[in-house]
Amino acid sequence: MSDTQPGSLLPAEGIPNLRDIGGYTTTDGRTVRRGLVYRSTALDHATDADVQLLADRGIRTVIDLRTAAERDARPDRLPDGVDVLDLDVFADAPGATPARIAKLSSEPEKATKLLARADVDAVFAQSYRGLVSLPSALAAYRDLFQALARTDTLPALYHCTTGKDRTGWATAALLLLLGVREKTVVDDYVLSNDYLMVSLKPVLEAFAAHGGDPEKLKPVLGVKAQYLLTAFEELREKYGTIERYFADGLGVDADAQQRLKDVFLD
Repeated sequence: MSDTQPGSLLPAEGIPNLRDIGGYTTTDGRTVRRGLVYRSTALDHATDADVQLLADRGIRTVIDLRTAAERDARPDRLPDGVDVLDLDVFADAPGATPARIAKLSSEPEKATKLLARADVDAVFAQSYRGLVSLPSALAAYRDLFQALARTDTLPALYHCTTGKDRTGWATAALLLLLGVREKTVVDDYVLSNDYLMVSLKPVLEAFAAHGGDPEKLKPVLGVKAQYLLTAFEELREKYGTIERYFADGLGVDADAQQRLKDVFLD
């Protein structure tokens, strides 16, 4: 996929899943602007060239959706002068699987034992419902979207650890609010599988070396459309519409929602 297409991967060396969220068309024929917001994995493995790439893109703000433990274990590498906003989505559920992926990836023997008895789909369903309704998630995403509505923070980049779950929901919610079709949002979400699996090959090989089945680990390291659809179900059950989720769940009222549309849509 070229850098000019929606969902395109930027040419980073140590930041898998680094993408501009812009380029998508909305149901009323408008286009999500490019060059304003990027999504990615954690930036701890960013090379010097990657740091320069972020600087060249004019990144002013990096919004980190990880837990404090994740941030301490793998601190970001950033261009000079970038403002950082730490927003712990899973502060109320620090044991949630998306917050433990880095640890599981580095401990293949422990992961093998855990996955042997875990229902991965059920675990992620619970986590994705939490992305929509946990108090800490609501607070974190409120602050994220309020920050993105202020043009002085842009261009911005938000990320978690693997850039697929907490980051995936942030992207999905924003694109839905802007009017991108749900199917397109889901298609964008599952692109993480294409962009992450090559970089995770060593993890899968280590998992296999400890007697694990890599096919059981892939749903943890990657995504399934059903994970995001579960979050959509939670949104509809709790709030009815994406606008009500922003207004009633996040406290981002109609005026702030319109500011987001004014900023992000051509």
